[in-house]
Amino acid sequence: MKARVIAYYLPQFHPVPENDKFWGKGFTEWTNVAKAKPLFRGHVQPRIPADLGFYDLRLAEVRKEQAALAKEAGIEGFCYWHYWFGNGKQVLEMPFNEVVKSGEPDFPFCLGWANHDWTTKTWDKGKSLMNSTMIFKQEYPGEEDNIAHFNSLLPAFKDHRYIKVDGKLLFAMFGPKKFDNLSGFMNTWNRLAKENGLEGFHFVALAPSLGKLDAKTLKSKHLEDIIRSNYEWYYENGFAAVNSINLKYAELKTGGTLHKAFFGMIRRVKWLSAVEKYDYRKIMSNYFTNVDKDERVYPQLLAGWDRSPRSGKDAIIYYNNNPETFGEAAKRAVDMVQNKSDEHKIIFLNSWNEWGEGAYLEPDQEFGKGKIEALRKVLDGDK
Repeated sequence: MKARVIAYYLPQFHPVPENDKFWGKGFTEWTNVAKAKPLFRGHVQPRIPADLGFYDLRLAEVRKEQAALAKEAGIEGFCYWHYWFGNGKQVLEMPFNEVVKSGEPDFPFCLGWANHDWTTKTWDKGKSLMNSTMIFKQEYPGEEDNIAHFNSLLPAFKDHRYIKVDGKLLFAMFGPKKFDNLSGFMNTWNRLAKENGLEGFHFVALAPSLGKLDAKTLKSKHLEDIIRSNYEWYYENGFAAVNSINLKYAELKTGGTLHKAFFGMIRRVKWLSAVEKYDYRKIMSNYFTNVDKDERVYPQLLAGWDRSPRSGKDAIIYYNNNPETFGEAAKRAVDMVQNKSDEHKIIFLNSWNEWGEGAYLEPDQEFGKGKIEALRKVLDGDK
């Protein structure tokens, strides 16, 4: 086995009342994707979907075609982003619920809890709102809510398609350090899993490799020890593994600390404007560290990065992103996991369909299925 590639999946591409209220009737993120504009010479925008078109996730046929394409790429399964804000409040749950209820597509899945506030900045730059407005605040009401949350997902946890690691249910968490009572939540869910005939959870934290970054830290000969020390918090707090997030690390390695500081200053001054951009090939050559080879670290493979459909000139953009450069990045990611046990050769792909962030593997009009074919070649061991 080369790798277990699990792709993050955004269930946003269908109308919901909350988006109708704040952005206008029928809004989905396709609205942002289609209106994006190039911000510098060679910047490709808008990026337009090819095989699947501007799809609607209410349609079962679309979900089946997505799974077929993911299989073609060699992806093991989707990690659906899941939104539970406390007190039973959910949003964007319909596509995943339909997958579970219908039994189709017959394609493995797991869940990632996007436990963060939902504001008007979630899909940046609303035409009617200049300031960020809270739509849902992420809350942690306690034990009763943890039980209700678990029970709402129990049919999925019992589904034969649910992805397991070491016999346990793979469950990712976006913002572990924001959780009021993390240990209480984990203990409750593990207890309920066992009461329902399941072995418990393989909790994975999305974890930035480094906290505050500066030139001294980047040049430290103890850099890997610093990263491992940062990950210890997650292990000590019940996580079986971390999904390493190295974007800022790679940006600093690629552009330097002064470059990064300059654009940080630009974003704080409203009347200034400049585009922070990096060569995707250079970013991905700086993206991984030896810590990504650790057994409890699951590296992240970026399909691309360009948030300008959401954020305009405030976006960070990785250009020179194409099937060739993506294939090189995929090879590096696979190299990170080769000496791990088969169960832990996990790579999280960011993402299957984050079109508003430029992080997608789905076919587009520029490259067709080029990235899908590139990933398959890497996983098949082709040179």
